Amino acid sequence: LAALESDSKKVGTQGDGLDFALLVDGLAAEREQGITIDVAYRFFSTERRKFIVADTPGHEQYTRNMVTGASTADLAVILVDARRGVLTQTCRHSYLVSLLGIRKVVLAVNKLDLVGYSKETFDAIEADYRQFATQIGLTDIVAIPMSALRGDNITELSPNIPWYTGPTLVGHLETVEIADDLHAGPFRLPVQWVNRPNLDFRGFSGQIAGGSVRPGDRVRVLPSGQESTVERIVTADGDLDEAIAGQSITLTLTDEIDVSRGDIIATAGDPPGIADQFECHLVWMSDEPMLPGRPYLLKIGSRTASVTIAQPKYKVNVNTLERTAARTLELNEIGVANINLDRQIPFDPYTANRDTGGFILVDRFTRATVAAGLLHFALRRADNVHWQAVEVDKTARARQKGQRPALLWFTGLSGAGKSTIANLVEKRLHDQGFHTYLLDGDNVRHGLNKDLGFTDADRVENIRRVAEVAKLMVDAGTIVLASFISPFRAERQMARELLGAGEFIEIFVDTPLSVAESRDRKGLYAKARRGDLVNFTGIDSPYEAPENAEIVLDASGSVSAEAAAETVVDYLRGTGILTPPEAS
Repeated sequence: LAALESDSKKVGTQGDGLDFALLVDGLAAEREQGITIDVAYRFFSTERRKFIVADTPGHEQYTRNMVTGASTADLAVILVDARRGVLTQTCRHSYLVSLLGIRKVVLAVNKLDLVGYSKETFDAIEADYRQFATQIGLTDIVAIPMSALRGDNITELSPNIPWYTGPTLVGHLETVEIADDLHAGPFRLPVQWVNRPNLDFRGFSGQIAGGSVRPGDRVRVLPSGQESTVERIVTADGDLDEAIAGQSITLTLTDEIDVSRGDIIATAGDPPGIADQFECHLVWMSDEPMLPGRPYLLKIGSRTASVTIAQPKYKVNVNTLERTAARTLELNEIGVANINLDRQIPFDPYTANRDTGGFILVDRFTRATVAAGLLHFALRRADNVHWQAVEVDKTARARQKGQRPALLWFTGLSGAGKSTIANLVEKRLHDQGFHTYLLDGDNVRHGLNKDLGFTDADRVENIRRVAEVAKLMVDAGTIVLASFISPFRAERQMARELLGAGEFIEIFVDTPLSVAESRDRKGLYAKARRGDLVNFTGIDSPYEAPENAEIVLDASGSVSAEAAAETVVDYLRGTGILTPPEAS
């Protein structure tokens, strides 16, 4: 209270009185501007219940912060100024609350003292809000008239509002029932840790994400599908006869089956689904826009997988709820898109279980969280599309050609000399009888990728398509040469991961920008400098140089293209790529 009194004198808005808003507006910038910017978590308790309050910003540019705060909440308090009624901001908050699966809402009609404690005003606001809330699936709503500043209906019913006989705000928060659906649902335990302190004990630790479990229950481990029976429920305070959602436990099973971190132990008769392709909602949280086709990391529970995102089906205007077409998602935007994982994962729809249906996306290089996601359902094609086994495989094709297939990926600035060197390498290999094919950046844009431009999103898709084509050609037993600027490390890494160990060879044609510009026979750099050509790598679009390329060629002019090509061929000989499989 002493600290609050001191802060109120410095930056408060209540004259000589206490400004209680400063309890949650903790950042200096928030106090200076009088707005909430980040999520403030505050802890308090009454005699009946403990609380964590996440005070989240209301402004549209801080949507990601509200999503962060609301993602773990059981109830939302939507504040409405009695003088202004239901605003666009109110609708935006409510949509996000509904999207994130919060079903219990308190409509706190505040500052009622400034409208003479008018029942008519309160009733009109409540009616307007309930009409909107039904459109987004919010039905469990308790409306409370109040004046927070004066304490009306906060902890005690106010004599200033005799026409209201419902609960106070704190009274309702103390008694509202939460998490019933989670406790009643099927058992889910995401395994965080395989607990093996000695040879005689092997348990699986985690926090129960849904349902309950007892010794003797039959369970299934996903994604493997193996089944066993619960032997013990172990905790630091001793074994339990039953454990429910929210408790952290260690399970032991009667059978020695394979269970790893990231698996889910579930009710055998009602297990989660398993799939690798989904439709989902995405809330974009990064300053860098979403790039369809770029590989990201997906973290769901304690499991991590690689994921790519298709072009969004639509994005949602969080102010009007209108759905509009979108090629990407920017900071704070929300959209619906399909995602494709590199492996199958167990899941529940987010509406059924927030823990097993909610995920985050992480940038593979910066490790920053770029999005939050909510799984809707698995795509039917995930079950219908299977890999067809073939009799003649890559090994047989390579043996016939007397070589080891590989992808030589030449990357560098425009004008670096990539195509010149790649062409010389292919000529040498062809003269020696090897089977090759050169994929050149300009050439594929005349056919396969003629529908793509040069935005970051189109560049990502350009490389994704080329990498998939190159993968097929490597599978055919061919030595493939790909000459592309390929400015982003993420896409080059994606191409690498499509192939087997030792099959992807990154060749960085290292040329200073000034030298590349001096070789600009097409005049592209000059156009980019004048602003006539946008999204040009090295000028107004970045180039991310390789950090661990297998080969780095100095193409500044001190070494001839012929010598650079010979360096590549020598490397191929040294790694055995040019050695017939039989001889190896």
